[in-house]
Amino acid sequence: MLDARLLKLPTSAHQHCHEHHQIVVGVEGEAELSVDGSGSRLDTWKACLVPTEARHDYCGDLQNHVMVINLDPSNPAISKPGHADYERMVRVFEKPRTLHMDSRLQGLVQFAAGEFDRSPGNLVMHSHLAASILYCMADRIIDRSLSTPNRHSLSPDAIQRYVKANLHRKITVQDLAGEACLSVSRFHEVFREVVGTTPHQFLLQARLDQAINLLASTPLSVSEISYRVGFSSQSALTNALRKHKGTTPARLQVRDNVA
Repeated sequence: MLDARLLKLPTSAHQHCHEHHQIVVGVEGEAELSVDGSGSRLDTWKACLVPTEARHDYCGDLQNHVMVINLDPSNPAISKPGHADYERMVRVFEKPRTLHMDSRLQGLVQFAAGEFDRSPGNLVMHSHLAASILYCMADRIIDRSLSTPNRHSLSPDAIQRYVKANLHRKITVQDLAGEACLSVSRFHEVFREVVGTTPHQFLLQARLDQAINLLASTPLSVSEISYRVGFSSQSALTNALRKHKGTTPARLQVRDNVA
């Protein structure tokens, strides 16, 4: 049985170690982990694997929630070399590591977190979901070490922060690739694999989401909002909303009810 739960990390730094392997997965917000002096920033696309007795510092922002999966030290998959999974788990926890999750694994973590919230007392279900996450992570770690030892990792959350800060201007795929320190062709390949969509679709979605938010929550004109989210004109925003969201600025916009 695996011990798995959702936790909110304190905003001030704490430190400890324990006699079991542990996985800490970002579910919401951001957190900082430093394992044996090696720092890692957790967001909703990252997991940190902490081997037995590795000393680690941890803290999080005000919105942080993490999924913590503890592997029972008496678990035969870890403690008995005769077990079929022993070699696999030894390789997974041979050193501290940060795993950048792809879209499928990230979706599994978010699904599991929702089930933990829905049924907090169902510890058997929590354990089974945690085991699924563990084995999916193990497959990815071992596959990557065998096939692409120098594989570049990419954080969708970091790209999203860059996009949000620069929505008002033209953002090219070359800009995004530069932010990730990759060539344009390599960025396309890695981005699609990790995020599950193309950089162009990701950027368009970010512009539309921000436009919808501004239309629904501010009295700004459609023209001003178009400029702020990077559309070339009011009509370009209107056409994009109609095509991709099935709505128009007029349906979303805040109305001034003052006589």
